[in-house]
Amino acid sequence: MTEEKKLVTIIVEGTPHEWPRDEKLCFDQVVIWVYPDYSPSDGRTYTVTFEKGHDDKHEGQLVKGGCVKVKNGMTFNVSRTGES
Repeated sequence: MTEEKKLVTIIVEGTPHEWPRDEKLCFDQVVIWVYPDYSPSDGRTYTVTFEKGHDDKHEGQLVKGGCVKVKNGMTFNVSRTGES
């Protein structure tokens, strides 16, 4: 018998997404939700910030290659910040 994963709702650029509560959310996934054409090698730079996180990391910036533990109601903002 498999245990069903509990999901939380996070908000990315105003759009709700469900994510497993016990899985960390990484930079690439957040960017892909906003920019489906994202490629790590496309020469563009992205900024990902979050708010309403866990008490030890209530707000901050998610850097390329980084991941963060999520909680219900957490919000993310993503912007394309440059091209090379």
